[in-house]
Amino acid sequence: VQLQASGGGLVQPGGSLRLSCAANGSIFIFSITAISWYRQAPGKQRELVAAIARSDSTNYADSVKGRFTISKDNAKNTVYLQMNSLKPEDTAVYYCNTGGSLAGPPGRYWGQGTQVTVSS
Repeated sequence: VQLQASGGGLVQPGGSLRLSCAANGSIFIFSITAISWYRQAPGKQRELVAAIARSDSTNYADSVKGRFTISKDNAKNTVYLQMNSLKPEDTAVYYCNTGGSLAGPPGRYWGQGTQVTVSS
């Protein structure tokens, strides 16, 4: 399965962005395991941001609860991450992932990453 992440960019604090992760190729694993968003800021470890299971159960990092929403469109094999009330500390490269579990660890399939920069 190939994952294509998009939607990153530069936004001011308090702004919003929506990231997309589209699955191509053999999508079977995409449809049966959790799909997750991870992020990695400079000098920091990669961390789980949000995940959604086949059942539509979700999991969020405490730092993004109430601000970020993960959702999926099964017909389009795409997962979205709506990010509102963005803060400078949300600045990172965001990666989508599948093959893992709702609370981590990540699976073996990674997208290429999309940069999110929150700055005035």
